[in-house]
Order: sequence, then structure tokens, then C-alpha cells
Amino acid sequence: MITSASNGRIKYIDNLMNKAKFRRSEGKFVAEGIKMFMEAPKGDVLEVYIKEGAYDSFDTETKKKLERIGYEVLSEPVFKKVTDTVTPQGILSVIKIRESSIEDVLSDENPIIAVLENIQDPGNIGTIIRTAEGAGVNGLLLSRDCVDIYNPKVIRSTMGSIFRMKFAYADIDSVFDSFRSKNIETYALALDKNAKAYDKYDYKKPVAFFVGNEGNGLKESTVKKCDNTAFIPMCGEVESLNASVAASLMMYEIFRQRR
Repeated sequence: MITSASNGRIKYIDNLMNKAKFRRSEGKFVAEGIKMFMEAPKGDVLEVYIKEGAYDSFDTETKKKLERIGYEVLSEPVFKKVTDTVTPQGILSVIKIRESSIEDVLSDENPIIAVLENIQDPGNIGTIIRTAEGAGVNGLLLSRDCVDIYNPKVIRSTMGSIFRMKFAYADIDSVFDSFRSKNIETYALALDKNAKAYDKYDYKKPVAFFVGNEGNGLKESTVKKCDNTAFIPMCGEVESLNASVAASLMMYEIFRQRR
């Protein structure tokens, strides 16, 4: 059992939790909770840490996987130091980072691609990834100024979808050439004089839609490069929707049309 917060392994986990550059250089990230531990692909779970006394509360399948992989016990104060949740489940995993290339993300036939530009809220990114899986989106491209996809809050919000969705970081200006080469039509979610309501377009062909920053929306240069502009009609005095809500509406309209 590790009982000291100054232990080298605890400092290592703390760095993985809090430093995006460190995660990238090490090729690892930390995921909290039973669901994330159980859904991580075979061979990707590198280390597991459980809170003192937590083992008996786990179900049989969780215990079996723990015994196969091996685990380290942390005292309650030490576990509390490295956890990021208010009510932790007593388990956290160090997992191998895996990312797709842009080519992989665009490789499916008649794809639906979500492109995220400068999204800063971890919960928004995680919710978009989770919803994307449910709506049949083939992959996501993220601008390099988006919040790190391996941020613990992002990982937790995905509820396991992070392990099943294809995604890659990309230079937004350069992706348009890739879309054109594959006859993927592009849609900016934005208010614009040429915009049409998001449910007035035909999305049965290959589609990529762009969602922008929570406060500022998409960059004007990005909107201009898109083939079409779509807006979401709203009542009252609401000026904009949460980025994950707007993305979800778009994804499920595409899903509805293709059903």
C-alpha cells in the first residue's frame, strides 16, 4: 500500500492528471471510475490504483479484471489527493493514449464528421464525443486550441465513448482540402446572412459540420470556407446555445435524416 503523497508514483499520476504536455510526452492519461476501467480496450490499461478498502465493493467482473491486470492500493488520504471527482468510486487507471490520423477519421464511406474549433470547456468536449457515438458520427477533428481531449474532466464526460470514437487534432484551415478531395460537404453552425435553419439541409451525403468556441462561435474565416451555414432557431431572448447542445441537435438531425 502507498501511504505517502510524496511517493514518486503518486507524483507521476498527479502530473498525468494536471499537465497536458506531460500526458502527451508520456503517451498516457488517467481515467477514474469503474466504467472507464472496464471499457478500456484490452492491453491499454497500464496501471491500476484502488482506494484502501474499496476492493470488496467491486462486482465480480471488475475484480476479475483487476486480478488479471494487477493493482496497487492507496491509502484513503493519498487516493483523495490524486482523484479529481467529488465522489470517487475508489479506482483509477493509467491508460495508453491512442489517436487516429486525419485520414483514418475521414476513411468511412459517406461519413459524418464533427469539427470542433477552440472548444474550451471539458464537459462540452466530453458530451459531444459521447453524443457523437450515439448519433452515429464517424469521427471528430479538433483544432489544436481545443481543450486537451485527455483532460480528466473530458474523459469522465465521455462515459467510455473516448475508447470507441475516432478523433484527431488538426489545423482547421488545412482540413478543407481533405474534405474537398473526398466530396465531403461542409456546414458551419453560425449566424450569417446566408444561413438556413439547420433542419432545412439534406445531410444524406458525406457531411462535416463545424462547431465553434462557447463564447465567440466559429472564426469568420472558418465560416467563409464552409460550403453552407446553418443556424438553430430559438425563441425568447436567447442569443446562443451551449456548444454541446448545438452540436447534439445537428448530429441528431443528420441521424434522423439518415434513418
